[in-house]
Amino acid sequence: MRKLKHETAEQSIRPFLKELEHEFASNIGVLKYLSKVKAHVVDAVLEILVDEGNETQNDKDSRKLMQERFLPNLLVARLPEEGAPVVYEQNPTFQNLFGHVDFASFQGSSYTSYRLIRPGALHKANGGYLLLEAEKLLNQPLVWSKLKLALKTQEITIENPYSEFSQPGAFSLQPEKIPLKVKVILLGDPEIYYMLQDYDQEFTELFRVLADFDRYLDNNEQNLIEYAQLIRQRAEKHDYPDVSNAAIKELVKYALRRAEHQHKISSNIVQINDLLDESVYFWKKQTEQPLLTPEFVVQALNAQQRRTGRISEAWLSEIKEEQVLISTQGKQIGKVNGLTVLEIGDSVFGTPARITATVYAGSHGITDIEREVDLGKSIHLKGVLLLSGYIGHKYGQNLPVAISANIAIEQSYGHIDGDSASMAELCALVSAISHLPIDQSIAITGSMNQHGEVQSIGGVNEKIEGFYRLCKDKGLTGEQGVIIPKTNVINLMLCDEVINAVKNDDFHIYAVDNVDQSLEILMGHSAGTMNSVKRYPRKSIHALVLNKLSHLSELLDGGED
Repeated sequence: MRKLKHETAEQSIRPFLKELEHEFASNIGVLKYLSKVKAHVVDAVLEILVDEGNETQNDKDSRKLMQERFLPNLLVARLPEEGAPVVYEQNPTFQNLFGHVDFASFQGSSYTSYRLIRPGALHKANGGYLLLEAEKLLNQPLVWSKLKLALKTQEITIENPYSEFSQPGAFSLQPEKIPLKVKVILLGDPEIYYMLQDYDQEFTELFRVLADFDRYLDNNEQNLIEYAQLIRQRAEKHDYPDVSNAAIKELVKYALRRAEHQHKISSNIVQINDLLDESVYFWKKQTEQPLLTPEFVVQALNAQQRRTGRISEAWLSEIKEEQVLISTQGKQIGKVNGLTVLEIGDSVFGTPARITATVYAGSHGITDIEREVDLGKSIHLKGVLLLSGYIGHKYGQNLPVAISANIAIEQSYGHIDGDSASMAELCALVSAISHLPIDQSIAITGSMNQHGEVQSIGGVNEKIEGFYRLCKDKGLTGEQGVIIPKTNVINLMLCDEVINAVKNDDFHIYAVDNVDQSLEILMGHSAGTMNSVKRYPRKSIHALVLNKLSHLSELLDGGED
């Protein structure tokens, strides 16, 4: 009877196995598996036939056991016509990337089986493309080295990375290695790419193609049309009202300001989407207007300014109360209004800063007080040294420049960096030497080189608007304004209020390309041009400076008398 049942079971399952063997004839691995599993399937069928004809609970348990023992564990399902998979893994942990073996519990004991093997992102992307964020990937322990090994060997290994730390007696399965054919695309900042290129020799071998995306788009007709389409697609997706062309123009204007360029649009569409969402919020507060018009975009921009403007308002309030000494009228010697940009979290605003200079007989040279007290950083120090180079080159051709001078940014109690104050510092120093007063109604920003050429600076819009707000608060006189480098004109994307003030001659913006132009605007005197006998015109700024330097040199070395 035992032999008869065995033969009966074997004959019953043979057609099914033949059908599988025929279907997978080209897969040797499947054929080997079927030949090995045949005897085990027969034994499992015999267990079911023990109580022939009785549909008992034991039979159901046996069938369930057979399913657990022989049914395939499908890791990844694919349709032939669906094409190569594209997988983006948001959380590239070891288990999420390479798969893992789960454990189940039965009567207080843990067990596992091949049906508890779980796939990872590499399994899902096998034969296609896997997208990973480089920063998240590098923050995961053991993942980077394991990923490189998988790409080099072209095999996926499912294992427990912490097996050596497991409890004594614990065990797990070790599935076969799976062939891997995948393109891995890492997304991240350029800094991460260059860091990996410098510190990991295998990185360049495995990741050979660099796609470097620009942060800005050209402000041409095609890009503007596509930009508008992106905005309207978001509005349609979220059931927003139709966005008018004028509102699109206002949003694009904001993108130009974010790029700080009249011919470049910021490619960070997320910032534009946030502004669009907030504009819709203001639109919903009224029911009369069917379109999203520019007024709602302006309301959203004003709301952003109110939320992030507490620090700038406090700073301007201190200037108004004369806690911080800044003058917007009158003339003073050795004092000039420079312009700075403060960036605190999401809050970025410009504010004026008084720069002063003092000069006396001596040969100590130009001393940067910020540097002496370790508040000035390297780029700021470079700006002061360039200033010294300009003084020596301009005035030291026929006489030794013997001078002692101190330059300071008044009431600054934090670290200062950048060279955008170097032109303002030079103007303050020239004023202190020549005793020509500087117009305090004009602020100045810009860096310079040793030949007196003015160079571009950053944050020009915030600097201009910061000084305008201070002048408006103290009262516009029609004489106030800002001096900026001429090369920064292309970066001007000012708010409508400042533009209207300039149009009405209530505020002025002067664009200069050399230091002499700045000196003439601030001091109301001609800078002077050297003639054929190497002299400057009398009463010119440079002539007064040379006379003073000559006098200081005689005091130091002793004249003929």
